[in-house]
Amino acid sequence: MIATPPNSSPPVPRQSEAGRPGAPLTASERLDHVANILAMTVPLGLLGFAAWRAWGGALRWSDLVVLAGFYALTGFGVTVGFHRLVTHRSFETGKALRGVVAIRGSAAIEGPVISWVADHRKHHAFSDKDGDPHSPHVDHGHGWSGALRGLAHAHVGWIFIHTQRGNKERFAPDLLADPIISWVDRTFIVWAIVGLLLPFFLGWAIGGTLFAGLTGLLWGGLVRVFVLHHFTYSINSLCHFFGRRRFAVDDESTNVFWLALPSFGESWHHNHHAFPRSAAHGLRWYEVDLSALTIRLMRRVGLAWDLVLITPARQEQKLAPPTAV
Repeated sequence: MIATPPNSSPPVPRQSEAGRPGAPLTASERLDHVANILAMTVPLGLLGFAAWRAWGGALRWSDLVVLAGFYALTGFGVTVGFHRLVTHRSFETGKALRGVVAIRGSAAIEGPVISWVADHRKHHAFSDKDGDPHSPHVDHGHGWSGALRGLAHAHVGWIFIHTQRGNKERFAPDLLADPIISWVDRTFIVWAIVGLLLPFFLGWAIGGTLFAGLTGLLWGGLVRVFVLHHFTYSINSLCHFFGRRRFAVDDESTNVFWLALPSFGESWHHNHHAFPRSAAHGLRWYEVDLSALTIRLMRRVGLAWDLVLITPARQEQKLAPPTAV
């Protein structure tokens, strides 16, 4: 199915939330917030240890298998699950699979699914304007120092504060009413822990020793979280600062080609802002989009349907006019 959809999902006004702080955190949300921050900072501290162990011969082929497997498992959970399915409804799938991909995204430890979606929907509603949770362009000053402050805020700084975060009742009421997604959201801590335990047990199963389990945890758990986080955060920072643009959009989003493979196609971010509901972010044959390929494969085997895809004619209508010389 090829559709020509509206340009945003779901519709939200551009005025009512601008400049308004997010709702106060509940006790459960504070715990989730702390877990998310720990998942971002602890792996950073252990990265040097991992490099030292790799130099000392503790990085084996089994560790690389565990790292790659869990990077893909949780990465696609974020890109296909959290982003294209749950946030933008770019395709439809069954209830059970909807829950599974939300669990996989939760194991990436980027925050509970409903908070993640609310922040991202607010980002689209106020992209690079007052109210955007993580714009590198709003209120960071001018010149090189302002640019660096903006990039730092967009990359990780916004996670440590709660101003401008998306209000779940305002930006994700559909998910609060969804029993499956609400359950996955409430049990986020469980999936975060499971996402660390499984690499340990897989490493132990492959290597046959407790030490193999611990190196599996190190590489498939902590290092994987660190690497996946920073490729995800690069979409918020680099893909609103550097790169190419071709569509008429009212924000600073860009396409960054060299991030396409490790981000599973998310770095065709300018394309995504031009057509937020599109299941494919790579819109040309050379724009590699592994998440779109995965969704198309799911459709082929009957696990996905009603894909929202943008016709060439619709893309042509959205092109920015040529710049006058």
